[in-house]
Amino acid sequence: MTLLLPSLPALAVTDFTREALGQLRQTDDFQWATVFLLSLAMYVYANEYERRNWSAILAGLALWGMDWINEVANALVLQGTDRAAIWTTTGHTSFQIFVGLNIEISFMFLIAGIVFVKFLPPDPAMRILGMPNRVFYVLFFSIFSVAVEVLLWAGDVFHWEYWWWNFPNVILIVLLGYATFYAMAAWVYDMHDVRRQARVVGTLFAIDVALVLLFGVILEWI
Repeated sequence: MTLLLPSLPALAVTDFTREALGQLRQTDDFQWATVFLLSLAMYVYANEYERRNWSAILAGLALWGMDWINEVANALVLQGTDRAAIWTTTGHTSFQIFVGLNIEISFMFLIAGIVFVKFLPPDPAMRILGMPNRVFYVLFFSIFSVAVEVLLWAGDVFHWEYWWWNFPNVILIVLLGYATFYAMAAWVYDMHDVRRQARVVGTLFAIDVALVLLFGVILEWI
């Protein structure tokens, strides 16, 4: 006698995932404000270039490179679950790059690393509230960034699907979603060796390009 067990219903793709996929890499909603954001990012980097502040420039690029790795990994979660990525962005955007990344957010991350290192004291050994100042600022900026995400989540343009990466369970978002970004920026910034900094950034960018080519262009998973 064969015991037949009822099959579990398949989890459907979420509505916000469908919304994000519906505008994925579409150019119909392009806005000229995007050109202004590009100019703003160029101005920030031009200021540091004028001062020959290579450490800030490369720290900023390192944070941006880390974000692209995270975004590809996030998009692959949607491919693997066929339900939702870990985070998803919706709402009006000039260009939706991945399911969890639009061009406005990407420009923000491009600038965020430079903003972050501006706060770092010259002496890495200095302590704030009893902890190394790099640790303090990594945690401070990570918590602030998650607070912004919570506001976007409350505004229904940023979405979390899984309980372990969701409000109020934000610890993983702080530690893995942002602390790794800011820690990478601080690490690169404190090297004070342009060649070594450039090698780290070059490696990150090479990983980014390889991931996008493999999972985006070749396999078309993201």
